[in-house]
Amino acid sequence: MPDTSVPPPPKIRAEMLRDVGLFGGLDDESLQVLADNLPVMTVQPGDNVVEEGDDRQEMFLVIAGELEVVKHGRGGEFRVALFGPGDCFGEMSLIDVQPRSATVRAVAHTLMLRMTPQSLEELLYRRDPKAYSIFIMNVARELSRRLRVADGILAQFVSAATGQHLHD
Repeated sequence: MPDTSVPPPPKIRAEMLRDVGLFGGLDDESLQVLADNLPVMTVQPGDNVVEEGDDRQEMFLVIAGELEVVKHGRGGEFRVALFGPGDCFGEMSLIDVQPRSATVRAVAHTLMLRMTPQSLEELLYRRDPKAYSIFIMNVARELSRRLRVADGILAQFVSAATGQHLHD
């Protein structure tokens, strides 16, 4: 939830986006359009940005601060990841239109950019289809990277649980 009791967030500059993997390969003009037009959200420690099961299609880029990713299980809630400046989350909701797979909660005062399918269509696809294609490929690469990490964790878990060593 945005906190409206704090001063307005700082102006985002294109340089702040240049080193973010999801924006890799985008030209300066496209980066500036995103920096100038994507809404900035401010959240406080303890605020949930998204909740497991939500069906909103939004992706976020962390500009400053820290967030935790938590899953709910039989034993309660457990942390599965931490996000900090330059990290993105919510890409899956833009691709598969399924409910959120986890809750993301601020652990520190955090600034984020918020992206929706509509904002990406308006700011990238309609203005520069090539930039949009580059962005979507970057999203696919990030999802692939995360799947590989999850596969590795699953293989370690299965190996530890069964005593068998799995081969690639």
